[in-house]
Order: sequence, then structure tokens, then C-alpha cells
Amino acid sequence: MSGPLLFLIAGEPSGDVLGARLMAALKRLTGGRVRFAGIGGERMAAEGLETLVPQSELALFGVFELLPQLPNLMRRMDQTVAEIARLRPDAVVTIDSPGFTVRVAKRVRAAAPDIPLIHYVAPTVWAWKPQRARKYAAIYDHLMAVLPFEPPYFEAEGLDCTFVGHSVVESGAGKGDAAAFRARHGVSPAKHVVAVLPGSRRSEVSRLLPDFRATLERLLPTHPNLVVVIPTVATVRDHVAAAVADWPVDTIVVEGDAEKYDAFAAAEVAMAASGTVALELALAGLPTVIAYRLSRVTVALYRRFIKVKYVNLVNLMLDRMLVPELLQEDCRPDKLAAAVARLLDDPAARREQIQGVAEVARWLGADAEAPPSERAAHVVLDVVAKGKRSR
Repeated sequence: MSGPLLFLIAGEPSGDVLGARLMAALKRLTGGRVRFAGIGGERMAAEGLETLVPQSELALFGVFELLPQLPNLMRRMDQTVAEIARLRPDAVVTIDSPGFTVRVAKRVRAAAPDIPLIHYVAPTVWAWKPQRARKYAAIYDHLMAVLPFEPPYFEAEGLDCTFVGHSVVESGAGKGDAAAFRARHGVSPAKHVVAVLPGSRRSEVSRLLPDFRATLERLLPTHPNLVVVIPTVATVRDHVAAAVADWPVDTIVVEGDAEKYDAFAAAEVAMAASGTVALELALAGLPTVIAYRLSRVTVALYRRFIKVKYVNLVNLMLDRMLVPELLQEDCRPDKLAAAVARLLDDPAARREQIQGVAEVARWLGADAEAPPSERAAHVVLDVVAKGKRSR
């Protein structure tokens, strides 16, 4: 007897990670009888998904990057909705990336109202656009939240919401092998490793890598024994490799979780784009400086709505600036170099960051009996067990 058919949609690499872990957990819980269709990246493909649409076409961010791609995105939305209507899956699970996934879910709700819809990763209504809680309640049957304080925002609007924990706690980010990394890449013990993580979108990489390069140039006179490692993903790997080919410091570009987490273990400090990777760095105990830069138009739009003091989730949950954030006009090589140098040279500053993330890890579900992906898989299977919705 065949198992349930689930249509999963992950529009960017961070969602691909969540989707792959969810798929693995679903296979374990069903004895491998679950079937998958949908959209994902290389990690979901490794779990058996044949993606309907190349994920790289959907991983867009910012007004100027998005507008030229709107016709293709609309075509891909139509294609996705048509495929869901054809397959009639037991449930659709959309994963983060609301610019694409929520629009698809809204169309599916109209075209096939009996198909259960689940969303994984609650929108940050506590940060901006609180009205989205009502919007999600009108579309979805269940929401899986990764932060413990999120469910009440949606339950107040009548949407079932379950805190499942943040999947980053099962990433293995804190289990890297520093010695193995140094041996593989010929990095001597005298060298100080700096991890540089410019993001998973081409727009992020293009904006941040020049600042990161200039930062390293400022650091080299006082820190001549630096080696840079850049963990990246397939969607931007070639762009990153070309951009750093002439950097004035020994630079190693790596790909894959094992290499990334070994690099974290070998590194003394990191410069990173704001995003999920900041949580991985925190769980790895690697002192970090967060940087980000968007177009002025995009920032002007966001600043009208954003209600939080910080962008890094560690800082948000602690309600204090533990991890330095250098954003927009503060994302400058001189400020970045000063912040990185402090973490390289000041043991007390390093200890403060390392010790400060322990409580955050617990809040994210690190101490739970079941890992977040398994808890999420149980929610999905429970929704499927209830059957199709009544029209």
C-alpha cells in the first residue's frame, strides 16, 4: 500500500535544508512509504525529490532583483498550481519564502479547496506586518513555528499553530573537526582562520563581498597570519569563486555541511550575512560579526514597517546586542575591521558571545526529546490523517 503524497515547496537554500530534514523525518516515521513531489534544492533532491522548478529561479530578494523576474515567477506559480491540481496530494507543505510560497498556497486554496495546506516557518508578525497572521489564517490549515513565542499570534486569528523548534539545532553546526579541516587544506596552526559567509543569494554576495574584502585588507597589517574560508552553496558557488580569486589573503572556498562545520570549528571569528547561518554560527560557538546591505529603496520600504531593534535572532531573543550588527550605512570596512579585530584580540569579548548563546539554543529546541524535524513530521502526518478538507 502506497503512503501519502506530499507536495513540498522550498523557494531558497535555507528552506531546502528544512525541507530535506523534514523529508528524512517523514521517511523514518512512515517506514519509507511517504511520497514526495514539489520544488526544492540539492538537499531535497538528495532525499528523493525531483524538483518541478529550479530553486535558483526563486531565490530572489529585494525590489530591484525581483521586478525583472516577475513574469517568470508568475509563470512558475501557474505551473506549480497546475501540478498540484493534477497530482491531488494528501497535503501541500510550503516552507518559508513567503513571496512565492504563500502566493502559490492562496491560488491552491481557490483552485482545490479540499487539499490541506501547511506552512513551515511562521512569518515574523512580531517584527513587522502583524496583519499577516490573519492572512495566513485565511489560507492555511496549520502553521509550524520555529520560535516558542510565535503560536499565540496566529491562534488568536483561529489558525492552528504548533511550535516545533528550530531545525538549526540539529544541523551539527557545533560538531565540526578543526584539526581535520586544517589538515585537508594545509592550514598551519600558526594561521588564524576567519570564516566569511556572504549569503546564499547572488544579490547578497555581490553587495557584501567587496566590503568583506576591504575589511580583510584593513586587518592584514595587524593580523598578517589570516586565512579566509568561505562556505558557500551551489546557487552562488561560481560567482563567489570568481569574486575572491584575486583576494589579497589566502582564501579557501568550500561547499557542503561537513566542510562548513569543520571550517566553523577551525575558525576564530566569522563575518556573515544576516540570516539562518547566524544561528549556525552561534550554535557552533564561533564569535561573529553580522553585516547586511540592501538597496536604498528596499530599505526605505522596510523601515516603514519593521518594529524590532535587531536583525539577528540571537540578539532579538536576548533583547540585547550580543552579536555585533553592522547594517546599511554601518556596513563599512572600517567598522567591520574594528569589530572583527576585537573578537580576534579580546578573549573576554569572545567568551561573552560563546556563553550568551546557550540560553538561545535551549529556546530553539536544543534540549527537546525529539528533534525539530521529527516534531514537524508528526504535525504533517497528523494533518494528513484528518483527511481532505470539506469544501
